[in-house]
Amino acid sequence: MSAATPSAWAGCAPDTVLGTGIQTARAAVDAGVIGRPVSAVATWVSAGHEAWHPNPDFYYREGGGPLLDMGPYYLTSLFHLLGPVKRVSGASSRPRAVRRIASGPRAGEEIPVEVDTHVTGVLEHVDGAISTVTFSFDAAATQAAPIEVHGETGTLSLPDPNMFTGEVRLRRPGQDAWSTLPTSAGYENGSRGIGLLDLVAGNARSDGSIALHVLEIMTALLESARTGKRLELTTTAERPPLVPLTSEREWRMQ
Repeated sequence: MSAATPSAWAGCAPDTVLGTGIQTARAAVDAGVIGRPVSAVATWVSAGHEAWHPNPDFYYREGGGPLLDMGPYYLTSLFHLLGPVKRVSGASSRPRAVRRIASGPRAGEEIPVEVDTHVTGVLEHVDGAISTVTFSFDAAATQAAPIEVHGETGTLSLPDPNMFTGEVRLRRPGQDAWSTLPTSAGYENGSRGIGLLDLVAGNARSDGSIALHVLEIMTALLESARTGKRLELTTTAERPPLVPLTSEREWRMQ
């Protein structure tokens, strides 16, 4: 599609995956730095947004919950790294029926919990890799990397996919320490809206089909958790091209 027909495009966030953090990891995967990808682990946990948000009700109503809140960042990253998903299995829980707001004028007020607040699942990627994901409003903290990708000859540890930058670290079998990979891809010092610039430039890295596929991954995980069934997905999307390393000066002049 040419840059002359923007009205025909459909795009969707998150665009954090186009920053140097996730794209440097993507470049390493594509270059075979860790050999054939076998699996990935994605982890995001918190004690719940009522600890800081003065009006957190919507996080605990239908359409909320940790998976739909933070999942797009992590699952879109896994898509860029490992490609589309063909099948999912999910499990979830709701340990508390109410939450107490801790800040603002409503501090002390209790709100009902209408959705599951701990969601875990297994994603079976089309190319054979298997990702394990956890999203929770029921954990105090974790030392787990936001995302790890395991290959036959090494493991990558990735930065927070809710941000544009961060170190990508590599460790190989037999090594005693992690090494930091040089930044090799992505929009340097990217910020919210970089996906729009990428779209206007004629790229499809934030294409609506990717967002639809990620949305189905999330809704299928929740449905699988509800029914106890392993579910086949009906959508897919093409893994977009790698973002070449692009300086802030370059992308701001686009």
